[in-house]
Amino acid sequence: MERPESRRTELILPMRTVLVVAAAIGVMVAFAAIGDTFLIVFVGIFLAFVFEYPVRFVMERTRMSRGLAATVTVIGTALLVGALLLLLLVPLVGSVRDFLQELPEIVEDLRASDEFSSWLGDTGAAGNVEDGAEQISVSIPDAISAVLGIAGGFFTVFIAGFTILFTCLFLLTDVGNLKRALTSVLLPGDDARWLTVWERVTETISRWAIGVIVIAAIAGTIQGTTAWLLGSSYAIALGVIAGLLDMIPNIGATIAGFVLVPTLWAEEGLTAAIIMLVVVLGYQQLENNILTPKIQGKAVQLSAFFIIVAVTLFGALLGVLGALTAVPLAATIQIFVQELTKARREQVDAARAALDTA
Repeated sequence: MERPESRRTELILPMRTVLVVAAAIGVMVAFAAIGDTFLIVFVGIFLAFVFEYPVRFVMERTRMSRGLAATVTVIGTALLVGALLLLLLVPLVGSVRDFLQELPEIVEDLRASDEFSSWLGDTGAAGNVEDGAEQISVSIPDAISAVLGIAGGFFTVFIAGFTILFTCLFLLTDVGNLKRALTSVLLPGDDARWLTVWERVTETISRWAIGVIVIAAIAGTIQGTTAWLLGSSYAIALGVIAGLLDMIPNIGATIAGFVLVPTLWAEEGLTAAIIMLVVVLGYQQLENNILTPKIQGKAVQLSAFFIIVAVTLFGALLGVLGALTAVPLAATIQIFVQELTKARREQVDAARAALDTA
């Protein structure tokens, strides 16, 4: 009986491919090793894109140089935010902390109400909600205290903030040199193409960030004021929570409704909860149809599906920071993909037009 011939399969990899794979692995290992530092640098670069258009506005209005306009805009904003934090951070965060600490009692009062008990009663779901509220009341206030400096190192926070601030400032100041360096390695024609991409990315991130802050402030003010008018003792906390959750695209406002409405139900009864629900739903329509189109315009053109996917993926990768910045990051990726596939799409359109005329 003859033995089957043995076959040998050879896999030939170009050295360039090996080097690219090795470099990619090296970058991933480096990011894993410097995770916290990478986040600090990422925030600084992201803020530089956010401040680009305000800096240009200051330059146009005052005729300042880019460096001076960037310094005035960034340092001025930092001082203003610092003053607001000194005045408002402790009372606002303290109100949120008190609300979270008393969350189990709010849930218990809600379960004890006649309307709610007849609907949910002593089911396992009600017990799970109460257990979750108990865990939140224990863990989150401790984290808030750490943010306030009651626990944790002030020096570490100061260094991180200092690094973020000056990373943003130096990038804004040096952006002209970066553009010249980019165009120096591009062929004629490609330089204008990629500088246009740079402008699109800058406009997208800047308009998105400014719009999110303005809209979140409006959401927190409207819903917090409504809670105060309805007699809630947690109005400030509810306004802060509504504003922060509103920064999460698509689902943030809905999540805020699941916090505000039951709280008003437990405190002031079913009528107040219904009024709060109407305000939350009405505000969502106001934000989706008027505020967002007027303030942000078409800065970000992503479908709802891709927004949810981006929030999920970037949230898993970068935590809360990733969830908050998922939309502009996904929009940036979309801009690059559109530019890289532009020639191919033009060829496809030309081929289809030729078939239609044949």
